[in-house]
Amino acid sequence: MIDFSSLKSVRDYKEKAKEALPQDIYDYLTGGADDMKTLERNYSGFDQFQLRPRRLVDVSSVDTTVDILGEQWSSPIALAPVGLQGYFHKEGEMATARAAQSIGSQMVVSTVSSFSYGEVASRFNRKPWFQLYPTTDREVTKMLIHKAEDQGCSVLVLTVDVPVLGNRQMHRKHLAEAVKYQTMRLGNLDGFMGNADLTDPSLTWDIIAWLRDHSNMKIVVKGILTHEDAGLCLEHGVDGLIVSNHGGRQLESGLSTIEALGEVTEAIDGKIPVMLDGGIQRGTDVLKALALGAKAVFIGRAFCYGLAVGGEAGVGAIIQLLQEELLRNMMLMGCRNISEIDSSRIQRRPF
Repeated sequence: MIDFSSLKSVRDYKEKAKEALPQDIYDYLTGGADDMKTLERNYSGFDQFQLRPRRLVDVSSVDTTVDILGEQWSSPIALAPVGLQGYFHKEGEMATARAAQSIGSQMVVSTVSSFSYGEVASRFNRKPWFQLYPTTDREVTKMLIHKAEDQGCSVLVLTVDVPVLGNRQMHRKHLAEAVKYQTMRLGNLDGFMGNADLTDPSLTWDIIAWLRDHSNMKIVVKGILTHEDAGLCLEHGVDGLIVSNHGGRQLESGLSTIEALGEVTEAIDGKIPVMLDGGIQRGTDVLKALALGAKAVFIGRAFCYGLAVGGEAGVGAIIQLLQEELLRNMMLMGCRNISEIDSSRIQRRPF
């Protein structure tokens, strides 16, 4: 029996996960591109910003609910798409889904999930979102989106930062071998991949119109880091975007997510929801992202540490830990609800 009370932070869960997982699987979970500078910047980038608390505010009642694309979430903290969760726990995404459902958190199911979207969605009253890698075979891509939509999915998360796999020196073989040799069950792709490839270097913004032609789901673009591409998201009529650098697994020496967030939210100017995925380890990280204009944040590695340590209970413990930190720090900041966390609550640290 795991004593979760002894684990006080995401970092504690990371250390416990290292004990629980084989070294190569731990490397797959924690690794990044090249020398992992982008990955480390995702964490250290939050240190550039300081919070500006207000005093003598009645914070006896604090509300963390948010409305995202027509859904009401109990918290702005949601679960990012992470593939191959069966590597971390035998129940994989099924355990994650049960934890998210019990706490009222939203999750995104990866194209390369160990269990299929339909299996995971069966654990949800509100259906999870589906993350799409557009394959080089558009018939396979149509199959993927139709199967998700038929199971009740209303939001498609299009990942756009993988024209080719980054140089993931510590863990590249796990994803490649899982897809090519089926070393791990891939519930969405069982028997369907053929000669298709998950990476497509020919992909352009035309994919948005193609997806509109083949689905009625709302489209969220994941992987945006610049105001130029944020503007193109508006031009092509997407419903939302996620500031993300794929957890530092793709481009080395790239922008951290929190560094990119400000210019993206400024370009979007509230027209569509902007969310952030990458680097969240504390409730204060959530606060900083919200103050810079994000409507919600996604955690990835963090909940996987919990999954590795304790399955469903571990995922739930991680979500609850970050939620408690968010609530406590909102009270310390004098913020009674999420809308009160705005640009007046943050400043860039002078150097």
